[in-house]
Amino acid sequence: MTDQTPEIKGVSPWLQTNWDIRAAGNFIGGGTGTGFLVAAVFLGFLSPRLAAFVGLTFVGLGLFSVWLEIGRPWRSINLFFHPQTSWMTREGLVALPLFALGGLAVLFNSQAALIGAALVGLVYLYCQARILMAAKGIPAWRHPALLPVMMATGLTEGAGLAVVLAQGQGAFLLILLIALRFDLWRRYNRRLAQDGAPAGTLRALALRQKQILIAGHIAPVVLLVLASLLGAPFLATLGGVLATVAGWGIKVLLITKAAYNQGFALPRVPVRGQGSPGAPVKPGWA
Repeated sequence: MTDQTPEIKGVSPWLQTNWDIRAAGNFIGGGTGTGFLVAAVFLGFLSPRLAAFVGLTFVGLGLFSVWLEIGRPWRSINLFFHPQTSWMTREGLVALPLFALGGLAVLFNSQAALIGAALVGLVYLYCQARILMAAKGIPAWRHPALLPVMMATGLTEGAGLAVVLAQGQGAFLLILLIALRFDLWRRYNRRLAQDGAPAGTLRALALRQKQILIAGHIAPVVLLVLASLLGAPFLATLGGVLATVAGWGIKVLLITKAAYNQGFALPRVPVRGQGSPGAPVKPGWA
């Protein structure tokens, strides 16, 4: 990877600091919680009451995490006032029926309410992915290939948690989701590099690729396969933990390490007097 032009302080892209680990916590909690609701419905190994309680707990922790990040937390009610323009507002509005249906599942141990919560949870997960895509000033977030990654990793995190709580049940589903997540993650990285991105973004992603591949994808699949062959549930539990934590690591990486902004660029270099303008200049990009 080589830069088109050297990085220039104050002009080249720099890492955003407005969103930190607390913002990442919202995507972690929301993805894991909604993914768990879907996995619980699909696998059917837990009571609706317990499944809804666990899923909503993660979603609630995610919302609490981002609430801590708000500069004026008690003005968070303003979140609900712009559904026509803000995916963050839509996320908040979707959270209302999500918690309502999940609450019914907890109170009445209702499978129908759990199914409804899982379906609404998919919409919630989609809204979270669109929040990142709406940040047009951050090339790593606005790329369209990120949306399926966020959807897939949320489902994988939830399925991983489900395998942990079910002591190995659901391993085949988790293997499929791990394979899907890795394929989409690899495609996202390739397309981001092809379309151009800040050099800092590509460096941050490249530094974690081996770790994400081995600890987040190969190791969980090996453990899940061995668990099935040997009848060792604890191996499946460990595989579920790795698959889930890897998704959390991907989100922390995207939010806190790879989120370089657009920076500044010249579409053409001006000249004085006669002559043709020079080539475009985009410092700090690869």
